[in-house]
Amino acid sequence: MNLLEKEALIAQKAEEFEHASPETVIAWAVETFPNITFACSFGAEDVVLVDMLQKISPSTDIFYLDTDFHFKETYETRDLMEQKYNLSFVQVKPKLTPEEQATAHGEALWTVDATACCNIRKVEPLTRILSQYEAWITGIRRDQAPTRANAKKVEYDSKFGLIKFNPLASWTTEDVWDYIRANDVIYNPLHDKNYPSIGCEYCTRQVMPGEDPRAGRWSGSEKTECGLHK
Repeated sequence: MNLLEKEALIAQKAEEFEHASPETVIAWAVETFPNITFACSFGAEDVVLVDMLQKISPSTDIFYLDTDFHFKETYETRDLMEQKYNLSFVQVKPKLTPEEQATAHGEALWTVDATACCNIRKVEPLTRILSQYEAWITGIRRDQAPTRANAKKVEYDSKFGLIKFNPLASWTTEDVWDYIRANDVIYNPLHDKNYPSIGCEYCTRQVMPGEDPRAGRWSGSEKTECGLHK
């Protein structure tokens, strides 16, 4: 399938899937594009998608970007999910260890240039792993941030050159938590401590009442995305 054919199919399916369930989107995605992967950050949306994938296509690869800077609760959530579903998440590491990064770019790069740190520890590893696939699944929802408001349930990801599925694009926060409760899904306990969006430990803080749900990410800067999504 060439690029023009893919784009035509994507446009057609984006319209068809607008009111479809996430499970319907996932089922079509894994059947149509067997060489597909899911990027898991162990946030609320992603644990929902892990649960759905295990019911629909348990053999689909699921990877996570191990930045070396995650909260211990995030690693614990990973371990509990591996035990529950009897799976092994694919670990994707940066080329530089934290020590090598400090030597090359200075201590605590994230305080000086958070974008550079994200590029080293997230964007480059993601680019590397996605080069092995023709499609990927993400937990993006439209109401998470203005930068995601126009996300379709299937779209062409020009940044990485592959097809991108966002099965939960139209879901609300309430939809996510309704699914977690109804299906007894394991989730990161930091969500119960005012961390609606969880990234690296150094760049994530609690969100206070009345703040935007992503206000805890890169607090004090204008940065709102790590660069994984356009």
